[in-house]
Amino acid sequence: METLQSYVRGEWVTGTGDATKLVNPTTEEVVAQVAAGGIDMGRALKHAREVGGPALRAMTFRERGAMLMTLSESLLAIRDELLDLSMINNGSTRSDAKFDVDGASFTLAAYAELGESLGDGRYLVDGEPIELLRSRKLGGLHIKTPYHGVAMHINAFNFPAWGLAEKAAVAWLAGMPVVSKPATATSWIAEVLARALVKAGALPDGAFTFIAGHPVGMVESLQTGDVLAFTGSSGVGNHLRTHPRVIGQGVPVNVEADSVNSAVLGPDVSAGDDVFDMLVRDAVREVIQKTGQKCTATRRIFVPTEVADDFTEALASDLSRISVGDPFTEGVRMGPVVNARQRDDIMAGLGRFSSVTSTVRGAGRPDTVAGVAGDGGFFVDSHVLRTSDPAASLAADLVHDEEVFGPVTTILPYDGSVSQAAQLVARGRGSLVASVYSDDRDFSRDLVLDLAPWSGRVTLGSAKVAESAPSPGAVLPQLVHGGPGRAGGGEELGGERGMDFYLQRTAVQGYRPLVERLFDGS
Repeated sequence: METLQSYVRGEWVTGTGDATKLVNPTTEEVVAQVAAGGIDMGRALKHAREVGGPALRAMTFRERGAMLMTLSESLLAIRDELLDLSMINNGSTRSDAKFDVDGASFTLAAYAELGESLGDGRYLVDGEPIELLRSRKLGGLHIKTPYHGVAMHINAFNFPAWGLAEKAAVAWLAGMPVVSKPATATSWIAEVLARALVKAGALPDGAFTFIAGHPVGMVESLQTGDVLAFTGSSGVGNHLRTHPRVIGQGVPVNVEADSVNSAVLGPDVSAGDDVFDMLVRDAVREVIQKTGQKCTATRRIFVPTEVADDFTEALASDLSRISVGDPFTEGVRMGPVVNARQRDDIMAGLGRFSSVTSTVRGAGRPDTVAGVAGDGGFFVDSHVLRTSDPAASLAADLVHDEEVFGPVTTILPYDGSVSQAAQLVARGRGSLVASVYSDDRDFSRDLVLDLAPWSGRVTLGSAKVAESAPSPGAVLPQLVHGGPGRAGGGEELGGERGMDFYLQRTAVQGYRPLVERLFDGS
């Protein structure tokens, strides 16, 4: 059994105290343990601020980009090991493990390329110089410089590789040292990834701190100049946002939380059309990928009443052919959820939904679990639910408001109008992603404009991209990831936009020619 370590002040250390056990969710076998007692978080953050911060800020964007490329290559070198660990520690199928692991190396590489394009500067100029007070002599502009603190990252269990890398890549390119805390349940994967990043030798001393387990005083050690980014439940996100230390020190907080994402099928689409089949394929993928344990998974599917029966039958039929079981068993396309607590939470959510929906398919644990004897493992069948009246007040309190974080989606027939679709999607109170499937340009444009204020990202499914577009749950580094309202109100990635969280925007004004010469972006 592995004993995980933390990387603090340039050394790998073993925590003390009671250890948390990590299990293989397929077999329920204990595979690793971790403790975080004895780690002085105050000293760890001080080292990162005083050593790692100055070292990163002394590097140009091009140099930081080259560093990120080396880190990306270091993950490619241990790709197979990480994939196997994901299947053991996270219960992922190999395909789902690639989604996480390859996403980590890809995002590091994407930000490496951005660093190269930004060149030899160490700060960013935001916009053009501005003439002030109708005077040619007096001018101003805005510059963006890295905060002189640490970027504390608290990540979720479902993407231990990508979650660590996507946050860190942006912070490092911006010039801030990273303190990364993975979710304990899948921290074995994150620890092996962290070791590869350290071993690559590209990170300056103090630029990276990795914390495994549950340390004491982590948030309490934050101070002015630090930032905090969190991915996970809205309850924990709200707790961190309102933590007395965070408020008292004015620490910026970025939250990416649970999200009742939606997909809308346009009234122009008939059963058997390319766009109809595209939504069925995407819906299947969003149910089974990571066993539905994705913040971007589609939870509500709005289809016109006229095709609701056809769509329901098609989705249920395709899901019934998905093999569930041990990720190492050939042909398995959906593995277990991460632990017993996650399984129990899903079953409890399904119980609550039963009062307002009918179950089209799914009955708890699958009847057949490939490669698994007996009733071991944390397996949950794929579930398709349906409601007859998506506008009913009781349904609004549940289907539109609660996320069952597993292989569960709900079909909601609607009248085919932009107005009703927009009103129903908005009942989710903000989401990471919404999707529109239609070849009707007017319908698509009008609905996107209505969905945009409630969505961090809107994807368009059409016949032109039916065979090539990724499903809406795929997060790409070039586009913003985050969402308003209950989704946390935060933003990550989005190319250069993602760096704004780690940079202070400052207005500089004075003699215009001097201001322009001093801050030309180099």
